[in-house]
Amino acid sequence: MAEAFNDLTLPEDKAARYATVAQEIASVLEGEPNRTARMATIAAMLAASFEHYFWTGFYVVDPDRDRELVVGPYQGTLGCLRIAYGRGVCGTAAATGQTQLVPDVHAFPGHIACDGRSASEVVVPVFDPAGNLIAVFDVDATEPAAFDAVDAAWLEKILKAAFS
Repeated sequence: MAEAFNDLTLPEDKAARYATVAQEIASVLEGEPNRTARMATIAAMLAASFEHYFWTGFYVVDPDRDRELVVGPYQGTLGCLRIAYGRGVCGTAAATGQTQLVPDVHAFPGHIACDGRSASEVVVPVFDPAGNLIAVFDVDATEPAAFDAVDAAWLEKILKAAFS
């Protein structure tokens, strides 16, 4: 099914593009139980679908360390290896369980610059079917204010469908 995605012409309209990509992701993931495979596929498909995505990936809850995320499957430059809950945008999403839409990461209190070229970010908490936090999904862009409510809503929808 992934081959079909490679030949797919995506709509220009952002919401329509997300809708198309969401259907493709669901189709590719159908029947795949492995969480790492699901994360890797989502990161790759979203990164390939949106030109403004500079860094795209997951920080996974580390079961061996209290309130700490560890880098998971991603696309992009080197990511931070570990992020404590409450630290930076990803840690804030983990601590609050709320999506973080940040138009200027340099104005975000405690921002962690894993790559100094990042200028804006959206981070979505990812929950399992029981409602437990399993990861956060992080997307960075090199342009300020590259993400909006459309990005946040569609990412939430895609991730909920894939992991809940």
